[in-house]
Amino acid sequence: MSFILLVSCKSEYKFILNTPQKIQSNQELTISISEKNDKPVDSVQFSIGSKKIESNGMTSTLKINDFKLGKHTITAIVFYQNKTEKVSKTIYITADTAPDIYTYKIINTYPHDKNAFTQGLEYYNGYLYEGTGRKGTSSIRKVELETGKVLQQQDLDAAYFGEGITIFNNKLHQLTWQSGIGFVYDLETFEKEKEFKYTKSLQGWGFANNGEHLLKTDGTERIWFLNPETFLEESYIEVYTNKRKVENLNELEYINGLIYANIWQQNSILIINPKTGKVEGVANLNSLKEEILKEQNLTDSDEVLNGIAYDKENNRIFVTGKHWAKLYEIELIKK
Repeated sequence: MSFILLVSCKSEYKFILNTPQKIQSNQELTISISEKNDKPVDSVQFSIGSKKIESNGMTSTLKINDFKLGKHTITAIVFYQNKTEKVSKTIYITADTAPDIYTYKIINTYPHDKNAFTQGLEYYNGYLYEGTGRKGTSSIRKVELETGKVLQQQDLDAAYFGEGITIFNNKLHQLTWQSGIGFVYDLETFEKEKEFKYTKSLQGWGFANNGEHLLKTDGTERIWFLNPETFLEESYIEVYTNKRKVENLNELEYINGLIYANIWQQNSILIINPKTGKVEGVANLNSLKEEILKEQNLTDSDEVLNGIAYDKENNRIFVTGKHWAKLYEIELIKK
C-alpha cells in the first residue's frame, strides 16, 4: 500500500500597515496598506479608534489637529479575494509646539504645618483645605491661611493612604492611593457620607474639578474625567509635550480653563489643555525648594513641591510641599 501526499500551494497574503510611530498634531497623517508581494487588493477601510477615515485607494491622508494627544490605534480592514483581514498599529500623537516656559515670583509667604505630608490642597470661601498622606497620618483639614493653624481635622483609618482632595457641590472629595476607593465628606462637619470605587484606573493621586466633572490622576500620563454623581471614569486625556508623554502626574488644580499639575518628585507645575492633553506651559520651581531649605532640612527624597490651590475671586495661586513649613502665594510669569 502506498500513500500520496498532496501539498496545497496556497498563496498567503501578508499585509503591511504603513504609518509613522509618532507624529505632531500639526502634521498631516498619511497611512497606507500594502501587500508584501504586491498581490492585488480590492479595497480598504481605515479608521482611528472608532472614527472611520476616507481613503483614496490604498492610502489616506488627514489632518489630526482635532484628535486628543497620546496613544491611538489605527486599523485597516482589507478586502481581497472575497475575504477580509484586519491589520492594526499603534501611533502616538504629540503636541504641535514646545511648552511655554514660566518663572515665578513670591507674592506672600505663610506658615504651614511641617508635619503635613501634603497630598491635596484647595482654597474655598477664605480657607485652605488640605489632604495629607501616609498610612497612620492621613487626614483632611481646614486651615487658616494667614497663620497655618489647623481649625478642623478628620483623620483617616490607618489602613488608608490619603491622596488628593477637591471641593465640589459643597462636598469634600478625597482619594486614597492604592486602596481603589475614595470618600465624600460633608464640608462643614467632615462627616463621611459615602464611598466610591475607581472603575478603570488602579490608583488615586491628584484630584480637582472643572465645575462639571471630577478630574483625577493615577500616576500615569492620564487625567480621568469622572461623573460627579456616579463617580464613573467616563473619559480621559493623555498629557504630552511635543516630544514625549508626561507621567507621574500628581496634585491638580483647575485654573481659568486649564489644568495645573504637579509631577511626583519634581518641583514643577505643568499647565495642560483639558481638551487635548497638550502641555501648554512648564513652570520650574526648583528654587522654591531651595528657599524652604534655608529654613528647614528636607531629608526624604519625596519631600518636594506638592499642592496647588487657587483663589478665584482674588486670582491668587498658593503652593506648598510635603512637610514644608511654608506655604507660598506665587505669580507665574511667562518668559
